[in-house]
Amino acid sequence: MLSLYVMKKLAVILTILVTAACATRERTLFVGTYSDGFYAIDYPSGEVIGKAQMPNPSFMAINGSRIYAVSEMAGETASVWAWKYTGNGFEYINKRPSGIPGKCEDPCHAATDGHTLAVSNYSGGSLALFRIADTGAIGPMDSLIISSASGPDLSRQGQPHVHCAAFTPEGKHLLFSEFSADEIGALDIVGRISNYHTAASLPDGFGPRHLLFDNSGKHFYVIGELSGDIAAFNYDNGRLSPLQIIKADEADARGAADIHFSPDGKFLYASLRLVNDGISIFSVASDGTLTKIGYQHTGPHPRNFLVTDDEVFVACRDNDSVEIYSRNARTGLLSDTGRRISVPKPVFLAFR
Repeated sequence: MLSLYVMKKLAVILTILVTAACATRERTLFVGTYSDGFYAIDYPSGEVIGKAQMPNPSFMAINGSRIYAVSEMAGETASVWAWKYTGNGFEYINKRPSGIPGKCEDPCHAATDGHTLAVSNYSGGSLALFRIADTGAIGPMDSLIISSASGPDLSRQGQPHVHCAAFTPEGKHLLFSEFSADEIGALDIVGRISNYHTAASLPDGFGPRHLLFDNSGKHFYVIGELSGDIAAFNYDNGRLSPLQIIKADEADARGAADIHFSPDGKFLYASLRLVNDGISIFSVASDGTLTKIGYQHTGPHPRNFLVTDDEVFVACRDNDSVEIYSRNARTGLLSDTGRRISVPKPVFLAFR
């Protein structure tokens, strides 16, 4: 007969195993697409749990069970939609135009701090800000910031474009990428949204796209879609000071897309498209500087991607699949697991 001590130890082990199994079953992957809706997918089974029907939901801002998805369309159909995830599907809340006529073309990014929703309109060249109601509904537009075009590449920077926005760690400011002006714009967001100004200027033809802060909140990074470079800055209470510019795209394909940190903040990853598609890998020093350490080829047209402790999920738009890579937490390097989740034209990923 087993001793009481052994039985207690076995019970603890069984509890851990059951908890881990349940956690795996309950992981829900949200996938935005250039299609007719976005999906909730059970991972690792790949089973579709729910689908929210809307046109071209190419990016989502997620706040708890609330989801704010842009509809990347032109003209009057350009909009941002509010949804609630119930665990079994999605409930529609409301939607708003993503700006004013002529300035709300192709919304491509959304960010929220739970109170304010920032929507970047790529072709409209504007950043629209909305207040969020207690119900989760999107309120009327509060502010609209119009960007400018001053970059040297007239084929890509000939008209204003805004691509991405990020709330600062202390919650007082909003930074956003002004693609065609080669600048990082800034706003004060405490109280009345105001004081639109340039927080940082980038090299001509940089084409700032996606941006983010590190885990410490002391460093800020932006990837240049056109230059294929990553620019790093020191950050302090709304102020940026240059730290480093490093090459991510050795092929100069002019299609750099997205950047994300590993959960522990020791590695930074960047997705690159159009030529030599894949993920560029960097180690991160304690002072925030980057060192390139590797490259992982992926399927065609990798856009947004998702980094966990031991895996990287890549939305490959042009082969209709989410590709799954194993991640070595010690070295930061990736290896292809061969596992795929089939989704039409995936371009955004997030775990619930």
